[in-house]
Amino acid sequence: MAPVEPFTFVDGERLLRFGSGVLAEAGELLVRRGFAGYALLTTERARDVARGLETEAVKVIEVGPGPVPELATAHRSKVGGLPLVALGGGRVVDVAKAIAGADGLACAAIPTTLAGSSFTPFHRLPNDAPGARMVRPALVIADPNLMASAPLPLLAATAMNAFAHAFEALYTPLANPVSEGAALAAAAALSRGLADRSGAAREELALGAALAGYAVGTTGFAIHHATCQTIVRVVSTPHAETNAVVLPHSVDFMVARAPREVGLFAEAIGADGPAAASRVIASLAAGSGIRSLSDLGIQPAWIPHLAKAVAEHPALANTPGVRPAVAEVEGLLVAAL
Repeated sequence: MAPVEPFTFVDGERLLRFGSGVLAEAGELLVRRGFAGYALLTTERARDVARGLETEAVKVIEVGPGPVPELATAHRSKVGGLPLVALGGGRVVDVAKAIAGADGLACAAIPTTLAGSSFTPFHRLPNDAPGARMVRPALVIADPNLMASAPLPLLAATAMNAFAHAFEALYTPLANPVSEGAALAAAAALSRGLADRSGAAREELALGAALAGYAVGTTGFAIHHATCQTIVRVVSTPHAETNAVVLPHSVDFMVARAPREVGLFAEAIGADGPAAASRVIASLAAGSGIRSLSDLGIQPAWIPHLAKAVAEHPALANTPGVRPAVAEVEGLLVAAL
């Protein structure tokens, strides 16, 4: 497995700096991109990996567990109009994006997991924030040594989140040759990266997550994310693990609706045809240690309510073919149970 050389990607207002060791460039990059005098949003675990960022911050705000709208509302007044730097996983980055979108602030991200939040403009918004808008980080410092440093169960779960971004980007109405190329390259890199934990494997995983986030950031979501986002919101299951459980069943569901795209995805991950793609994904997801919605505490009696809630998600309309009916969504959930 060849090392991934560090690179810089300028995409509109956004600059992505990717590569092993680029965390050492964070101070210079933040100043050059207008983030001097920033508020650092982070967690207790994440702040230990980059103490220099804390030293240079005007304020340090520790983000705990909880829903993004409530966390963003709670921390919004602490920022004081400073540019935001998020050091952490998807929740931390989404909170920073939510505050930035509400108050017109600049936002940078230094991800510590494979979550795609650093690469997309999608997030929930603070409560009581009229006029808030979706934003994406204007600076992303993506160091594989941080992004793929989690222990295997969490690493596998967050990799499935990235896989879901790559998969869903293939078939929404906004899918195009550019997003398709990025999504398929992402799926292939993630497959290679989960094979071992060497330094090169970490680079493959991080690159796959970045490419998948880029792809889905341009195409939007459909049934898989409508399902997982609803489960997380309604039942408060962990985001990455929910994706890991549901994704094999979403792949199965899409075989009939998007056979070409599932076939391309299958080829990228080394599966023997579209029908085998879900089995390969399930095998990769098994590293998370969570195999079913039941493992996440979901009860059979909850399925009808969850299916109706998923059916109301606006992203469901992006699913190819006729909008999935409640009964079809319920069938997907039962299969994942």
